[in-house]
Amino acid sequence: MEGFSRVDIFDTKGIEYLFVIGYLLILIIFWKIANNQVLIRQQIQKVLGSLSSNILKIPQGLFYNKNHTWAHLEVSGAAKVGLDDFLQHLAGKVEFTNLKNPGEIINKGDLLTEIDKDGKHLRVFSPISGKILSTNSILYENPEILNEDPYQKGWVYKIKPTNWVAETNSYYFAEEATSWATKELERFKDFLMGASMKKYSSEPSMVLLQDGGELRDNILSELPNEVWKDFQIEFLDFNHQKD
Repeated sequence: MEGFSRVDIFDTKGIEYLFVIGYLLILIIFWKIANNQVLIRQQIQKVLGSLSSNILKIPQGLFYNKNHTWAHLEVSGAAKVGLDDFLQHLAGKVEFTNLKNPGEIINKGDLLTEIDKDGKHLRVFSPISGKILSTNSILYENPEILNEDPYQKGWVYKIKPTNWVAETNSYYFAEEATSWATKELERFKDFLMGASMKKYSSEPSMVLLQDGGELRDNILSELPNEVWKDFQIEFLDFNHQKD
């Protein structure tokens, strides 16, 4: 056809155009990946923040020890003992095993009970010495009472103490207990970001804790048995936690 000439794109600037188009496609791909990571991060952040010092229950008038049990001396002379709110928030709904019987003698640091979750367990030790007067039978039938009300309905034992003053004089009380509980949450975050998580998990939400993210409620229940073992040593064992 007269007046028409064929132009091969590769004989002109076509290759440059292809490079530009390819570059733009790469930018679009990276933008989608980055945007997706932001969305994932935002979704994870939504499930963080459910556990903070603001929602921990730390009633005044109770004595709290470093092994996350509490004791309260009643007018009758009997002392109620149980697990603190920090522990129940981390472990979630659990079952109780190895409960003592009325009439048994228990010493401070003896096994108080065990809590179990899907085959994982934690040993909880007594904050005081004395004679077991009664066991809270409700915990057998409705262990969720611990999560609903760990200090009133969720007590574990009533004990007749034999050395109350000496054994509780180093425990946390009133505002000091509140301050200690807040520090324990921070220590638990460090624990998650430390050796345990490096050894056993690459859970992405753990990384967000470095950016100030707060903890998911019942987060310990989601972690493997090895982390429970480390938690036992760091937070509950009497040989590790010195008064």
